[in-house]
Amino acid sequence: MFDNDVTANLKIKYPIIQAPMAGGVTTSKLVAEVSNSGALGMIGAGYMTANQIREQAREIKKLTSQFFGVNLFVPNEFYVTDYEIKTANQLLKPIREQLHLQDKEDIEIPKFKKAFETFHNQVKVIIEEKIPVCSFTFGIPSIEIIHELKQHGIIILGTATTVKEAMEIEKSGMDMIVVQGSEAGGHRGNFLEDHQESQIGLFSLIPQVVDNVSIPVISAGGIMDGRGLTASLCLGAKGVQMGTAFLTCIESGASEIHKEEVLHTPEDQTIMTRSFSGKWARGIKNRFILDMQKSEESLPKFPVQNSLTKGIRKAATLQNNREYMSLWSGQSPRLAKKQTVKSLLESVVEESKRIFGNK
Repeated sequence: MFDNDVTANLKIKYPIIQAPMAGGVTTSKLVAEVSNSGALGMIGAGYMTANQIREQAREIKKLTSQFFGVNLFVPNEFYVTDYEIKTANQLLKPIREQLHLQDKEDIEIPKFKKAFETFHNQVKVIIEEKIPVCSFTFGIPSIEIIHELKQHGIIILGTATTVKEAMEIEKSGMDMIVVQGSEAGGHRGNFLEDHQESQIGLFSLIPQVVDNVSIPVISAGGIMDGRGLTASLCLGAKGVQMGTAFLTCIESGASEIHKEEVLHTPEDQTIMTRSFSGKWARGIKNRFILDMQKSEESLPKFPVQNSLTKGIRKAATLQNNREYMSLWSGQSPRLAKKQTVKSLLESVVEESKRIFGNK
């Protein structure tokens, strides 16, 4: 019942992809365990250097012989003024003081040229290490990069939040599309539409994308169990990508406080914010988000704001202070469980089979 283009091409038993959550959640153990359990494990490599990707890929190869993949952020040009940085630092100063951080003036401000070079080096490592799957978020890489990856037999996935974005991904020559509903935790993958226009619920988005593209569609956003998998397949998706469900797994690299927050948060306590990174993302409400809310439209764009808050997020995690952490979560936290990857996948598959009527 699960055999289709996605399972065949990704060489997986079940049409399930573990979302590539950047920032340390996707440990080698998590990725390998997902792949060993019949799904596709993914490294969230958005913030990693090329060498870090190489090291982790080699580590994972020692833990699994199955397919796994890497996700990269497509760099977009960004502009920042001294005034924006100064204003943001003034807003962040009392928070830094509360966390006993020095209010540094020498925070490294990202440069587009450097981000672009890093991106090319990341792609180069994926080819050199023969990583079989590569997915992209925040846009579409150049035709040259797509062509080079395909020449090396690498399967390419794009991320879309609207039908228009999905059609552009197909036109670019990518192999599959991850459609991200507004329910999804973490950063929005929109690149053509503005934040408001890309807030389409997953179960409205899936059939509309399926009707307008011919390559396989994978659904993402709030899917936590066999019911979400079954519903996605019924609407025309060929698979699902699950993030928050894996975030609370034992093998996940998320901090214990982050896991506990997700496990004990009701569905009405997640919110969209750009205060942490300068790009809209869904996370659990806390003091940082609420305090910054009235100023967030004026904050520097990603990745500049992300760089300015890096020290705050790190210190808050070390101090177990949930009020200043980026607690990313989708809209279905009540369905999250503390369990092993194997238990999660077994329960999702069994529940879906029961719904479809297969014993």
